Amino acid sequence: MTATPRRRTGCRLADLTWPEAADLIGDGLPILLPVGAAAKAHGPHLPLGTDRLVAEAVAERLLAQLPLLIAPTIGAGYYPAFVDYPGSQHVGAATFQALVTELAESYLRHGAERIVILNNGVSTAAPLQLAAHDILHRHGIRIVIADLPALGHSCDGLWEAEPGGHADEKETSLLLAIAPALVRLGRLADTVPPAAEEEDAAPLHLRRPVRLTPEERPGGSLSRSGATGDATRATAQKGEKLLAAIIADIVADLRRLWPDL
Repeated sequence: MTATPRRRTGCRLADLTWPEAADLIGDGLPILLPVGAAAKAHGPHLPLGTDRLVAEAVAERLLAQLPLLIAPTIGAGYYPAFVDYPGSQHVGAATFQALVTELAESYLRHGAERIVILNNGVSTAAPLQLAAHDILHRHGIRIVIADLPALGHSCDGLWEAEPGGHADEKETSLLLAIAPALVRLGRLADTVPPAAEEEDAAPLHLRRPVRLTPEERPGGSLSRSGATGDATRATAQKGEKLLAAIIADIVADLRRLWPDL
């Protein structure tokens, strides 16, 4: 008589006891490690925690379709373009790379053989690639990186405003779908910069702004508002469609890579 294989379901690591975590890691479930700023300026209309909220929402939706172990989100990261905006947090590239490397290696030490980094950032992409390279060189394990800003292109026809890259129509639509109560609807118009505004202007309230070089400004120059696109055309419906497209992209890629999922 053939034994019925145990159905594998994923969960959040933080909800488990350590023996439960050991069992599921031993079963070969991939670790999903979300990376999203816990505090980074997103214009006058979105909360500082936007990146974290989006990364965790994507992780939860992936959990509904795939047997994954969702690790706690890495909320501190390399965000040099935002150092002038109050409340925003930033660590150096080397510090961020070391943090990700050590956390990933801790999961490898516990028996994990598959790790997916869910990256909701632009400036974080290069340090994450370096961390993944280090882990491959030292352990022979290839880390998979899903860069959320590069996914969901099947929705490109939805957008009415010119892409801005940060706190724009796309990102605001995501927040309207995920956490609408946190979107300051009355400030959406403030994301449209005055025609006379300098591209490299820092926040208005800073007397002596730190001028950042173009290399330190992923996604283009920041504006006085901290947004780089028109958010006035954002809707929750667009955000839901973009979320679904992002999830579909990741699920398809992971199942292609690991058919047992």
